[in-house]
Amino acid sequence: MKIVLIGTAAGSMIGFRAHLIKSLVAKGHHVFAFALDYTKETKLIMKKFGAKPVDYVFNRTGLNPFDDLRNMFKLAVQLKEIKPHLVFSYFSKPVIFGTFAAALAGVDRRVAMLEGLGFVFTDQPEGIPKKTQILRKIQVFLYRLSFLLLENIIFLNLDDPKDLITKHSIKVKNVDVLGGIGLDLSLYPYVKPDPKKIAFLFVGRLLKEKGINEFIAAARMVKQQYPDVTFTVLGGLDEDNPGGLKSAELNRLTECGVIDYLGYVTNVAERMAECSVFVLPSFREGVPRSTQEAMAIGRPVITTDVPGCRETVIDGVNGFMVPPWQPKCLANKMTYFIEHPEQIAIMGLESYKFAQEKFDAEIVNRKLINMLDL
Repeated sequence: MKIVLIGTAAGSMIGFRAHLIKSLVAKGHHVFAFALDYTKETKLIMKKFGAKPVDYVFNRTGLNPFDDLRNMFKLAVQLKEIKPHLVFSYFSKPVIFGTFAAALAGVDRRVAMLEGLGFVFTDQPEGIPKKTQILRKIQVFLYRLSFLLLENIIFLNLDDPKDLITKHSIKVKNVDVLGGIGLDLSLYPYVKPDPKKIAFLFVGRLLKEKGINEFIAAARMVKQQYPDVTFTVLGGLDEDNPGGLKSAELNRLTECGVIDYLGYVTNVAERMAECSVFVLPSFREGVPRSTQEAMAIGRPVITTDVPGCRETVIDGVNGFMVPPWQPKCLANKMTYFIEHPEQIAIMGLESYKFAQEKFDAEIVNRKLINMLDL
């Protein structure tokens, strides 16, 4: 069969879809991987997977409906030339406009996956701004139209279909829940934590919605009592984002020793192996990959009791869940691990077992291929 995958960033497709693409190719399918920002290098990698890289045009975050419609028709022309048996799209805009384009191109089978509902559906401590409420209504309207054209819509967690489909009475033919996109576990081997050095790790873009402010506030509290404990942050700045941490503030935090900032790194697994406890106080996720990686390496997790994050922690078994926007609660759970260091290895081993059972890419992609009916 000719199968088209429509994503966004080429790097994301290579990093998160490699196992799926290789599995489809091994089954004898012809895979066309659509991405927005291919380079010579990423095209070469995709070809090594056995797939054909295809450029297409879309503004990932733009709000101009005329641009979106124009690009949708261009995409439909590309699909019509390929004549695929199945179009599988993921992320919000590809799911909406990729589905419309596939229908215009006469593609019989159309399946989509939402790995999370995004900031438009993310609760905020100060309430939802008016602009976001309007964007949510627009997005729900577009999902309402596009979902009618899908034979199946796939989510990663149990909360997202409730908050989108059930809450807004959107008609769908079929819904599946995958439970995480999975990992190549061989790249994240178990490493026993160092019992002598307590270190907490945050990995993600330095955005308000990822919980970076709560992580920093909790670090300040804990350091008042335990100044030698380390708080490490990995991830890129996004100062153009209204909720992004500013470089000036970041410099102040590192200079006064509240956090150690290592920036964006490629050896995430090695850095995770150096930490004791992984912390993600996010406001909402699909099923966070960084948490899956930390669990595979054998680290307990402190995360928020919100959609997506709660899929990764059994409270008191492999870590703790805390209420969102509550740095004091977060600091209390951090303090627990400092005062009970033996629990780091015990809960970390439970995380490792959880990851082996739930997040093995081999198992996850077999499940996904079954959902795609291939």
